[in-house]
Amino acid sequence: MEPEQSVPTTWRVKLANEGATRALAREVASFVGANDLVTLSGEIGAGKTTFARHLIRAVLGDDDVEVPSPTFTLMQVYAGPNFPVVHADLYRISNPDEIAELGWSEVADGALVAVEWIERAGDKLPADRLDIRFSLAPSAGEGVRLAEISAHGGFEPRLRRARAIHALLRTVGWSSARRAHMSGDASARLYERLVKPEASAVLMISPPRVDASTVQHATPYSKTARLAEDIKPFLAIGAALLEMGYSAPKILGVDVENGLAVLEDLGATGVVDENGPIPERYAEAVSVLADMHSRDMPTVVPLPDGGQYRVPFYDLDAYRVEAELLIDWYAISTPASMFNAASRRPYADMWLNALGKLRVDRPTWTLRDYHSPNLIWLADREGLDRVGIIDFQDCVLGHPAYDVVSLLQDARVTVPDDLEIRLLSRYARERRGKEPDFDMARFAEAYAVLGAQRAAKILGVFARLDKRDMKPQYLAHLPRVEAYLAKNLAHPALAETRAWFKAHVPAVPLA
Repeated sequence: MEPEQSVPTTWRVKLANEGATRALAREVASFVGANDLVTLSGEIGAGKTTFARHLIRAVLGDDDVEVPSPTFTLMQVYAGPNFPVVHADLYRISNPDEIAELGWSEVADGALVAVEWIERAGDKLPADRLDIRFSLAPSAGEGVRLAEISAHGGFEPRLRRARAIHALLRTVGWSSARRAHMSGDASARLYERLVKPEASAVLMISPPRVDASTVQHATPYSKTARLAEDIKPFLAIGAALLEMGYSAPKILGVDVENGLAVLEDLGATGVVDENGPIPERYAEAVSVLADMHSRDMPTVVPLPDGGQYRVPFYDLDAYRVEAELLIDWYAISTPASMFNAASRRPYADMWLNALGKLRVDRPTWTLRDYHSPNLIWLADREGLDRVGIIDFQDCVLGHPAYDVVSLLQDARVTVPDDLEIRLLSRYARERRGKEPDFDMARFAEAYAVLGAQRAAKILGVFARLDKRDMKPQYLAHLPRVEAYLAKNLAHPALAETRAWFKAHVPAVPLA
């Protein structure tokens, strides 16, 4: 399957055989979904039905499902795992007005629609659609066909990304792999597992950040919070972690401009099971942090293109704007909340007071999302290498307590109090083994303050994921995070903060 010269919104593909048609159908299946229209045109025998059959099988995740031509039935509907799929054939339609008589609107609502002989529909086509025209190419060899894929409207960026992925996978030798969607995270990043008979890898799709939300002085939230704007920080920090001997995924190929990378597949074995945290795996993850925090971590690391990436500082502005997510999304949606506009300034000031008192003699790397969803257990490796780290693009220079509390007050899984205390003791013991003057009392204060700040941020993030991003599944974690916040607020260093929450956000279960 070879891409040829094309205009920006068109991709011309040579299909040498049915295997190439199946491969193209799987690529298209990776970026179409509910309420999308894919039109299929071309002469009889050009390959429309063959493509539609493979597209439907790919979307349904079933290579054996029967997909007959709907020439006589006009429409065939398939119940997909996430949305229905409609396969239509308009060859027998003589007037575009007949389409409405078929109950088209009702059947197509919420479905992926693939239509053959779209020419019979006249000019009644939506602005957002993907047109694929097939033609025979006898001069290129027997059985060879050409597919010209044209994107309209909202399909244009999707088609550009699909072409970029195709080119990257072909360059690094993974174009023949089967692609399977993996569970993503709370960000805009997407992941696919690439599977070949002899190996597997991970495709990470990390487009440049588009942040419409702003804070004071019209500064984007992501910039104030020191979040990665593109894929470069991931590449730089990941390479540096590998150089230092930690188990980050190796980079097998990258397209920086389009935010694409093919990564070593570290597997899917985590540090939790159905009963919660696996203590020995959490213990090793704590040891990784103790080891990292005992080092002098670089402030500048090289980029793959020869440039340099400067690790930003986790400053008070970043802490503050993260904590304010609680007000922006969580507090205002809590029925019993007694928050008002006048409460915002005292809220920000109390965080600045508490965080401003923290002292760190040697800032270290704060990976920020060092918790169970981002840790892979590598049983075939030794020592600290058994902990695979897969999320670090938002790394900043900050206090070592932040990542420790991220792990031991995991937002996705409850860490029992006794396990948290044992692991904190392990961390302190290992830090003292390398730094005899390590001050655990001072660390414990920072642990509580940063734990409270992180919990406030996460409550805001999860409420935002529900309201803005239509991801209500994160609400199930709110009680756990509220309990973490209440536990941290019990520290004397947070007396002022505790009083504010007691007065304004009674949903937090303060004793």
